[in-house]
Formats: sequence, structure tokens, C-alpha cells
Amino acid sequence: MDVILLERIAKLGQMGETVKVRDGYARNYLLPTGRALRANAANKARFEAERAVLEARNLERRNEAQKVADTLDGKSFIVVRSAGETGQLYGSVATRDIVEILGEEGYKISRNQVVLNHPIKTVGLHKVEVQLHAEVYVTVELNVARTAEEAERQLKGEDLTSADAIYGVDEDALRPEDFFNPDADYDLDEDEGEEAEAAGEEEGEEEVKNA
Repeated sequence: MDVILLERIAKLGQMGETVKVRDGYARNYLLPTGRALRANAANKARFEAERAVLEARNLERRNEAQKVADTLDGKSFIVVRSAGETGQLYGSVATRDIVEILGEEGYKISRNQVVLNHPIKTVGLHKVEVQLHAEVYVTVELNVARTAEEAERQLKGEDLTSADAIYGVDEDALRPEDFFNPDADYDLDEDEGEEAEAAGEEEGEEEVKNA
């Protein structure tokens, strides 16, 4: 679908430009949010007549977005999720979760404003970009951890997926490597052969005794 942009849209075009976009993107986002008009002669004339008003409105929106950016940029949010010892989440943190998390702190944004290439699936400190306006971006930090206490430790630089974090620093505590040496050269076939040979010898001795 061809549309006339009513404001600058990143990676798409400037205000007043006619661009081609996917029908779904136009119907579900650009048109209902007032960011574009269907491209036709009537709407082109309408845009030119209202250009000054649109430019003033865009400047106002930018200023409002900048005020939000001044308080949101660099802010850290704790996200508690269930996860295994390796840090893999039982689930994920997606755009809808981020919208809800920021909303609980008073920041009203939409899913389209969250720049997230793929859901977050591990504990850790994750940087996420949020587009408040076509010309205003901020970066927030999601501190994803299993508990609030672990989030505090993580914020101080501790790796919650390290062996010390999982098993503790007690030297007497048993770890997987205490049961299996990954550097050892195990020949299971040879061990099985030796056991079979020993069993054969014992069987031979029993036959001699019974003879």
C-alpha cells in the first residue's frame, strides 16, 4: 500500500514522502495512529494544506518524548523469572512483557516501540532499545534473574551461571567434575574386554575345581 507519511519514520521516510509499505503495517499501525494517510490526490492536497499544523504537532510530540527519555534512558528494571542452573529461562521475556514492565513503572509505550530482535531467554543484564519518537530513542536495562536477591548480585557483576554461583565456594562441596574427569581418556571397549577376560578365567578355574 502507498501512504503519505505525516511524520518522520525511521528506516521508512520523512514527513510528506509517499512510500510503499505492507498492507498490514499500514492498516494496523500507520493509519490508525495518525502517522500516515492513504496516498491519493485528495490526501496529498490535504497534507499540503495542513503541513504547518503537522510540523508543529510533530515538534510537540518530539518534545514530549524527550521529556520521557530524560527519565527513562539508562533505567534498570528487575525481571524475576524461573530459570535452570545454566541460566536458561523456563519461557522468555518478549515485547509484551517489556511493555507491561515499563507500564508498571508509569511509562506508557506500545509493543511497536520496543526494538527487540528476539525474545530474551537467559538470565543476565540485557540492553533493550525503545523508540519514543521517530527521532528519540532510549536504552533500558532488563536485569533478568531468578530472584530479587540474585538480581542485586548480578547488578554488582556476579555471573549467576558460574560454577561458584551454582555450587557455592565451599571447597568440600561436590561438583560434577568430582565424579567425572573430562580430560581423562576412557576406553570403554577395553574395560569391557578386561572384565570379560577376568570372568572367563574365573569360570575356567571353577571348572577345574569341579573336575
